[in-house]
Amino acid sequence: MEVHYEELSHQLSPGSSCTNLGSSFDLDSMVDLEEEHIQGSLRFSLFYDQLQARLVVTVLDAQDLAVRDFSHSVDPFVWVRLLWAEREDEEQCSLHSVLHEWQTRLVKKSCSPVFGDQFSCALAEKEVSRITVKFEVRDFDKYSRHGILGEARVPLNSLKISYPLELRQDLQVPKKDMVGEALLSLKYLPTSQRLEVGVLKIRTVCHPSKTERALYARISVTCNQCKLRHQRTTQKKRWEVTVFNEVMTFVLPDQQIRECSILVSVFELQPSKKSSKRLIGNIHFKTDKTSENEHWKLMMQSLRQPIAKWHLIFI
Repeated sequence: MEVHYEELSHQLSPGSSCTNLGSSFDLDSMVDLEEEHIQGSLRFSLFYDQLQARLVVTVLDAQDLAVRDFSHSVDPFVWVRLLWAEREDEEQCSLHSVLHEWQTRLVKKSCSPVFGDQFSCALAEKEVSRITVKFEVRDFDKYSRHGILGEARVPLNSLKISYPLELRQDLQVPKKDMVGEALLSLKYLPTSQRLEVGVLKIRTVCHPSKTERALYARISVTCNQCKLRHQRTTQKKRWEVTVFNEVMTFVLPDQQIRECSILVSVFELQPSKKSSKRLIGNIHFKTDKTSENEHWKLMMQSLRQPIAKWHLIFI
């Protein structure tokens, strides 16, 4: 991966041009995407203000972004995430927690957009080495899921950012980050044609500085490209391991059970705030003519019996 270092010389746009992440992106649709050609680069700067104990992230511009084949144009924006590692000494294997996430403004019909959007957050100096900054460049789509144009990521433990440091990175194929695990159960009742999906336990990492949070999970079942009505658990106070022990039932004819996929989306929210819902991550498993998930195979081999298995949660 090629990384270019440059001097910081870009005029920033006002912070008011940036928007907070909300419902503008349907993360539930992020399942095993086949990426188109990844090309181009992203320029950004990082600075840790030791006096104010704040991390400042600035998204400057992108160059030579790929044009999606069906639209022949690109409307890019950048999603920024701060990933906090559970264990500093084993960052590659540890679970992560999303401390903050932001979105730049949208630049329409440009393969080399200029953003100039700046974001900052309070961050203790001892936490800096556990942070990875992840930039996802996306193509806005009003009527469907946004396209993935590539990502850049920087672990802060490898950089000196006591002064503003500007970098340019070539975009890479996006990678999913492990943010937790869930104990799920599956049971199929062929006589009544019912699929039962149980959410038993969810383990996530929560940064110590975060206020009280609640969790819930939403289960979506898709058969033969037909999405059934989704169901969700009740809200539970978030712990390191949150216990649900709830079962959702879906009616599936025998023909549909042969080609089926399940998406479990885990959400976090603040009980004191109405619009605080945030996706933690997804679990996706499916069965079709070419592949069959191990958990699904065990369920079909043990009809009428609930089969429980741990699954990793990714974002």
